[in-house]
Amino acid sequence: MSKRISNRDFVRLSLELHLFFLRIMKEHSFFLAAGFLPKDEGLALRANNFNEQFNDLLHQAVTMANCHVSRTVLQSGEVVTDKTLRAEQKTSELSGVDFDTNLTRRELQLKAGDPDPRLVCEVFDFNNRVIAKTRDLIQFKTFVLNNMLQCRLFTYNFPLLIDHIRREAFFYIDHLQQLQRRQPMNITRQIFDEKAFWDRIMKEHAQFIAHLLDPTEVELIESAEDFADLFKELQKQVQHLEQKGICRSGRIQRIVNEEIDATRSIRDFKAEATDLLLACQVKSLIIPLLGDHVLREANHFLRILKFPLSLK
Repeated sequence: MSKRISNRDFVRLSLELHLFFLRIMKEHSFFLAAGFLPKDEGLALRANNFNEQFNDLLHQAVTMANCHVSRTVLQSGEVVTDKTLRAEQKTSELSGVDFDTNLTRRELQLKAGDPDPRLVCEVFDFNNRVIAKTRDLIQFKTFVLNNMLQCRLFTYNFPLLIDHIRREAFFYIDHLQQLQRRQPMNITRQIFDEKAFWDRIMKEHAQFIAHLLDPTEVELIESAEDFADLFKELQKQVQHLEQKGICRSGRIQRIVNEEIDATRSIRDFKAEATDLLLACQVKSLIIPLLGDHVLREANHFLRILKFPLSLK
């Protein structure tokens, strides 16, 4: 069943999307900057500039969102977690890069409330500004990826990781454009699309973790590889559903329940891994903020699966 988006839902859904994805985009920019060699200082400066721009946008989104977003989202762990502040502080210590921890504290203090429909015009304009800036970031990511694939550029980021973060930026824009058009939302279709996207993301997170752990961390590597296999199998459901149709509610609910179990498991694995990173109890090339970053993405997907009506 489809439903046209009301002014209140437009404001709420837009701001909730920004609270999640703007932080993701700014951290992508940091990860890019951290991967360049000294000879590519200019590219690192461009990436840092994106970091600052998305940080500013997130400040604006937090100001608008206070008392205008749902408690479900604020309590989901997708905006910030109980580890985000410590992860930023430790990553700053390790990298020498300053993080806007005041912004993180502001996010931790956000309050839920009923969205004000009078914010529609302000949010609509803000969405357009974010779409434009995210397109700029996509162009930069594409430039980096293409030059890596042509052996004109070396970074310490996997080419798959650059492709991975490009897809997330495109996904963000797609969601914003649907909201801007007030496109009616079919919840079943929406859940299916989210599953198709996030299954691949979760699989790749597990692959990245396995390849960034020290070879001596055998148990953690095996766990990560098991999660990669699990989400690869869940990905295959997408093709099957496309072929057979997705109209049978009973079948859909069983698939969603399977997905919730798998996503909760990888969420718990990421949370434990991030705690180990913060406690310096695991050998790896994973910086603490990356652990918290992928944890928030699992929390986001889990919230969508558990509370699909919050999409409306």
